[in-house]
Formats: sequence, C-alpha cells, structure tokens
Amino acid sequence: MSNLDTLNQRLKTAKLGIRVVQRGDRLSLRATFPPRPGSNKTKPYQQYLSLGIYANPAGLKQAEAEAHRIATLISVGKFDWAEFIVEEVEQAPIISIQEWIARLEKEYFTRRARNVKTQETWNREYFQILNRLPDQPLTIDLLTDLICSTPPDTRVRRRTCYAARALADIANLKLDISRLIGHYSPQKVAPRDIPSDELIAAWREKIPNPAWQWAFGMMATYGLRNHEIFYLDIESLQKAPGIVSVEDEAKTEAHRVWPCYPEWWERWKLWDVKLPNVKGRTNSELGHRMSVQFKRYGVPFNPYDLRHAWAIRTLEFGWDVSLSAAQMGHSVAVHCAVYHRWITDQHHQRAFDLLMNRPDRPHPPA
Repeated sequence: MSNLDTLNQRLKTAKLGIRVVQRGDRLSLRATFPPRPGSNKTKPYQQYLSLGIYANPAGLKQAEAEAHRIATLISVGKFDWAEFIVEEVEQAPIISIQEWIARLEKEYFTRRARNVKTQETWNREYFQILNRLPDQPLTIDLLTDLICSTPPDTRVRRRTCYAARALADIANLKLDISRLIGHYSPQKVAPRDIPSDELIAAWREKIPNPAWQWAFGMMATYGLRNHEIFYLDIESLQKAPGIVSVEDEAKTEAHRVWPCYPEWWERWKLWDVKLPNVKGRTNSELGHRMSVQFKRYGVPFNPYDLRHAWAIRTLEFGWDVSLSAAQMGHSVAVHCAVYHRWITDQHHQRAFDLLMNRPDRPHPPA
C-alpha cells in the first residue's frame, strides 16, 4: 500500500469525509464542499480543493494536517472559499484524462512508426483500456480503480496495469503496479482439443471453395496465424521443399517457415496460390474473415487450432524448440509455456516410436 493509500485509510478511519488525491505533481483534497463563489449551485457537492503542495513525503504530512483542519471547518460551518481561491488560481490548469491519453499516443508514435500494425496495437493495448476512465482529473486512485475492475491473475489485468502505468508516467504520477499485476502467464490458458492430422486432412477436402481450401491447407502445413495468409512472400513456395516467408505489414521483417508435412505441400499443390479475395483494415479484421469461413463450412475447430497442431507436430518430429519458435514468430519461452504442456501420452508415444525405430540409434551391448 502506498503512502497516499495509507494516509487516506487513516482519514477514512477518522470519519472525516475527506480524501487526499494526487493531480499531476501536486496534492488536492476531495470532499463535499459548499458551492464556490459565483457558482449556480445552492447545496454542497463533491469538489476538489487544490492545496498547492507537492506530492512528496513532506507534502503528504502537510496535506493530512490540512485535511483535519478543513474537515473541522466544514463540520462547524466555518469553511470559507476565500482562503483558498487565490492559491487555486496560481495552480496550473487541470489537464483532462483525454488530453493525457492524447499525449501518451503522441509519445507512443514518436517511438514507433505509425502503420496498420502499430495503430492496432495502440488501440488494443492502450486506447480501448484507458478510454474507460471517467471524465475527471487523472489521479492514482482512478487508475487503481480501473485496474481493480479487471479479474485478477488474467491477461486483461496485466494489460490494464501496463496501460495505466504508461499513462501515469506521462502525467508524472507514481503508480505502483507490482501489488496489482498478479501472476498471469500463458500456462493458465485452458488446454484445447487439438485436431488430429487425419481430421485436418479430411476437413480440408470438404471445403468447396478453392481459395479457402488453399488457405486452410497453408495454415495446416505452416502453422500460420489467421491473418498471416495475407502477408506471404510465396516465391520460395514454388519449389521443393516449399519454404514460405511470412512478412509483417510494413514489409520490414519476415520469418521463414518450413512445411510440416512436406507431403501436404506436394499433395495439395500449395505452390498453386489461390489467395482468398477479402479485405481488412487490421490484422483482427483479416483474421475474423478466416474464422467466419470456418464457421460457414462447419469446420469443428478454430483456425488457430491448425497453428497449435503444427506446433505439436514439430515437437513430435523432434524439431529443435528454438527452430519451431522462430518459425512461429515468437520466443522460445512462449513456445515452451504454451505448447509443451499440451503434449499427451499419445504424443510422447509417437515420438518414442520414431526415435526407437531409427536405424542409426544406439543399441545396448550384447
């Protein structure tokens, strides 16, 4: 618990009806005050009172004393705005939360080129989260409430913590997320039933549209993400063994993927490219088009399950984990965390049989 939280807990215990809040690098009080001079309101209502005190340990101590003094003035009906109006006028104007978000966006895109991918990341990881904040001056309490509104130990909680901390940093607020972020990791994602290779091959044959059949085959053979079908450099796909390069939207990075099985590349004639004619502004929209087609054709598993099946298949074949991870476009840590726990006894038995039946494997002495 921060010093500010501890202070406010003491004020709550004392039943003063007043809180100390941090706005920018200064401290204010939040309480039910009489209407300000010139206000059209006639009854007391919740307002901020700027103290002009810096948010540091000494300032917190002074603010707590002021809270007690002002709470006493309010309780005996002797509170007078005249004592504080001059100090408030001298303070910098209050910056709205939307303005802080706009400043964070500007800072974000000074570090990253603005393109389809980064814009989608900004919207998903920051704007959609922070836009849920109320239209009030930004405070540590508001950011903490935003975080605590999400389920603990989840990906949503983790993303909200990082977004809130980024906004706090822009506003020069010190937000400690260490006690709130929890312990989410990919290992806690519920395992799914991975379709067998026989089921995958059977359902590919049931898709009547040649373009979507080709897309299905590519995802099964190369473990592609839904949207990656639309970012392929297919030049090397034309010749055996059918290696494909997956580019990003800006065509600045790419990772190469080998077919698993190469027999599918040959049997399904994947070098004969039949790209589906769809459009999407973002990766999410393109990926959604793929999911819609799976449902349309009644496929009993999700497009992403083809990617999971590819990952499990490479493990069964004995591919080095670092190679599989690189071809999937993620880290070895993520690969191990997500896929190793999905290997069943059946997968272990198949890998064992492959290794034991190798003609060059060592044998025990006679």
